[in-house]
Amino acid sequence: MQSFHARYANLSSLYIVFMFYWQCRLVLKESVDGPAGGKKNSMNEPKIAVPRNATEATQKVGRASPFSYPIAATLERHEIRSCIEDTGIVPSVAVSSLEDAEFVAEALNGGGIPIVEISLNSPDAVEIVTAIVKRATTTIVGASGVRNVEVARKCADTGVRFLATDGMIPGFIEFAAKRNLLAIQGALTLTEVISAWDAGADFVKIVPCYAVGGHNYIRTLKSTIPEARLIASGGVNQLTAEKYVMAGASALGIGQELIPTEAILLRQKRRIQELARRFLAAVDKGRA
Repeated sequence: MQSFHARYANLSSLYIVFMFYWQCRLVLKESVDGPAGGKKNSMNEPKIAVPRNATEATQKVGRASPFSYPIAATLERHEIRSCIEDTGIVPSVAVSSLEDAEFVAEALNGGGIPIVEISLNSPDAVEIVTAIVKRATTTIVGASGVRNVEVARKCADTGVRFLATDGMIPGFIEFAAKRNLLAIQGALTLTEVISAWDAGADFVKIVPCYAVGGHNYIRTLKSTIPEARLIASGGVNQLTAEKYVMAGASALGIGQELIPTEAILLRQKRRIQELARRFLAAVDKGRA
């Protein structure tokens, strides 16, 4: 009987040692490969790769930790502008839930784009923006589709770092300047572009670009106002992205072509990341 208890105690000790060894292996494997099911742990995701010759502000965003204070809140308006110029892409998405917004922000970060522009077209957009600003700590969050100064004020109170319109909105640029927010003013005609730029817009978004000549129109505008920072939006896809950059666009406003609705619904993170890499490559090639 005593011999039996001794053997049982030895077996128990061996079992404890084995389980400790196996748990250590699982933890080590998860830190390298991600947890079971192929979903990578966001805690261990690498920080974004910053472009060559990136400004200090962009490098700061690239080094940001998901456990730190929201990096965008520490950046000045001119630093946000530098990040957008360095990246060359302003992804725009309309989401119906905070979960969708978080997924998109995380996917874009993994693909090398630390920027997301949340459209105000959904009913709960302001509430979603308020929450995502706090949760997506390594992402520069902005709001698009601003239609008047009152809406701009509501968005500013959420903590976003940039505001965008799809057209000429009276008082918009002045309001953004007072709140130290980057302003992306929508415009289409040459007169509107000149007015927006002279009023102090950080970027002038040409939308819808495809309707007025695409990249050739951007080239025409740049020849007239070479100092203007233009964002080409509407009709930008994998086939045209490089042409827009070569024509002089400082950045590209991209929606469904970069963030397909299906990819959000099916949580296809790698699909979005691959599209992000392709568009970033197009920007680099267009600037070469």
